[in-house]
Amino acid sequence: MLLKKRYIVFFILVFTGSMIGWAQQAPIFTHHTYTHAFTNPGFAGLNEGICLNGIVRQQWAGFKDMEGNHVAPETYLITADMPIRLLKGGVGLSIIQDALGFEQNTAVQLGYAYHAEIGAATLGIGTSVNFLNRSVDFSMFKPHSVGDPVLATGEQSDMLLDMNLGLFLQIEDVYYIGLSVSNMLETKGNELTASESGARFAGDRTFHLHGGYHMILPWNSAYELNPAVNVISNLSVTQINLSATLIYNNQFWGGVNYRLEESVGIMVGLKVFDLRIGYGYDINTLSHGLPGSHEVSLGYCFKLQTEKHIRTYRNTRYL
Repeated sequence: MLLKKRYIVFFILVFTGSMIGWAQQAPIFTHHTYTHAFTNPGFAGLNEGICLNGIVRQQWAGFKDMEGNHVAPETYLITADMPIRLLKGGVGLSIIQDALGFEQNTAVQLGYAYHAEIGAATLGIGTSVNFLNRSVDFSMFKPHSVGDPVLATGEQSDMLLDMNLGLFLQIEDVYYIGLSVSNMLETKGNELTASESGARFAGDRTFHLHGGYHMILPWNSAYELNPAVNVISNLSVTQINLSATLIYNNQFWGGVNYRLEESVGIMVGLKVFDLRIGYGYDINTLSHGLPGSHEVSLGYCFKLQTEKHIRTYRNTRYL
């Protein structure tokens, strides 16, 4: 009974798209504070260095359907961004592969952000082009009525071209706030073959709101507390992440992430020769017997020697 219940829950999540557009929902991350180069093109180049980040996420690790197939979501993300002074901004690149059941999505994003100084803060105004390849193996689905002409058959794929827009305001090591929209055009692909429903692949327009603050603890400057919030919505489904990370001596950290009505995540990490290594484990709060999720995050920045203007900071790190 439990297996059947889990099976039903999984496919409810898969079929949240309409019959007209087989929409792709945005992937989720526990280390959401390291995904800005992917979710917000306005972030590109704001770190004043060549920054590389990677995340591997296995959601509901070990989850199988009633046929024994591994259908748990798996996501692989790589991002890179850097400032380019001649362009008065920065450029970014993101590559993501997101697998969900018998569906696989691979996307490449290329973007540019213009940087404007607003007092002590920097505002990134960015846009990116999104190349998305979507594929689903419909032969793996088990319909109640075999040969139903409404259902697509076999493995089908399509390439979609869309764009993203974003604003990202920050004072480095003090605070940040960003707003962006991905798949803004909601591009639709060709109609799926062997289907009389008019179904087709489509991008899912998604809004992202994120913010965070870096606070040095007044009683011990070796400790820094970083609260952050991440809201993702396609206006039908909204996901809210609330996290807090405590960092010691800018080298070791631990934290928690609460995903509203879904999971509680525990995060730990450290820096080794400027290489950031993090691990997160999500404990599901959904009462459907779903297993936990694993996530590994890596990051490294090559600092560039660029001309800087004199800024005024209130963070005690600069006192």
